[in-house]
Amino acid sequence: MKLRKNFGIEYSLIIAITLISGLVRYSIWDKLEVIGPFPAESILYTFLFLSFTWEFFRGMNAYLNKVIPFTDRFLLRLNTQLVLGVAYMLTINRLLFSLAGKYLEGAMSVMFSLSTNAVFIVLSFLINSIFVGKHFFDEWKKSILRAERLEKEKTQVQFDNLKNQLNPHFLFNSLSSLHSLIFDNPNLASEYVNNLSKVYRYVLKYESQSLVSIREELDFIGHFIFLLKTRFGNAIEIQTDISEGVIDQGIAPVSLQVLLENCIKHNAIDPEHPLKIDIYSKENYLVVRNSRHPKVSVIASNKQGLANLEKLYGFLSTHPVQIKMTDENYTVAIPLISRY
Repeated sequence: MKLRKNFGIEYSLIIAITLISGLVRYSIWDKLEVIGPFPAESILYTFLFLSFTWEFFRGMNAYLNKVIPFTDRFLLRLNTQLVLGVAYMLTINRLLFSLAGKYLEGAMSVMFSLSTNAVFIVLSFLINSIFVGKHFFDEWKKSILRAERLEKEKTQVQFDNLKNQLNPHFLFNSLSSLHSLIFDNPNLASEYVNNLSKVYRYVLKYESQSLVSIREELDFIGHFIFLLKTRFGNAIEIQTDISEGVIDQGIAPVSLQVLLENCIKHNAIDPEHPLKIDIYSKENYLVVRNSRHPKVSVIASNKQGLANLEKLYGFLSTHPVQIKMTDENYTVAIPLISRY
């Protein structure tokens, strides 16, 4: 039979309490003016009492969780649990009092009865407080996990929307470039359409996945870079340098596309001052660094792309997205994630 999760901890505490209480009773036995020497078997009786009492309260709590859950009727449940606990402890106290009577002088029996009744009632409240406290602690943990799950789902939906849009401005600009190429360079137009279709095919293929390999992402981003180079020509320079040791590590799909779009969105594209973008691996990060040529104004930017990417990686990895800006460069490093 499989033991419950905290069985070892529970009974280790019971044994410890049994031994400590036995030692205390032994040390003050003579001062209690009881009859006869300290009975060694009382240690066993204490262990049995504590074990049986704990199992009763644990079983009562489990049963009440089914018939009167805290979440349904809290006050009724709490009062029921306290009353049953006190009734049990007073009953057990009377039983123990009758068994211990042979050790007590007649004059002490009344004092002993009153004091032990009070002690047992307090003990009942203390044991029940453990289960009530555990309920609130479990609910607190559940609320935190629920909040994290909802935040993750919200962030994932936002990122999925970002992927699925890919974005309308990109598509509009791509079609505008294609329109010009059809008349000026039909062969290049054909290649442009081929790469554009592969970009969208990639998004459709991996829209339901949370991770892809860097190898797959680089293959996708190669098509995306072709579209950018065709559109901007020598005004944009993109270099990649990815170590073979990390090529099969994972990242969220279209992460690189989001970062490249961020570079283009916030920087002026000028053939005389090309926008230089480097994509490389460094330790456990994939880094995108671009030269800074800030636009005077950024049109139609909700500033959510990079923010959602940061939130997403906050759930996917224990390592944060790193962002660094200097006068010359803007750098974003996203953590690599093991896929195995």
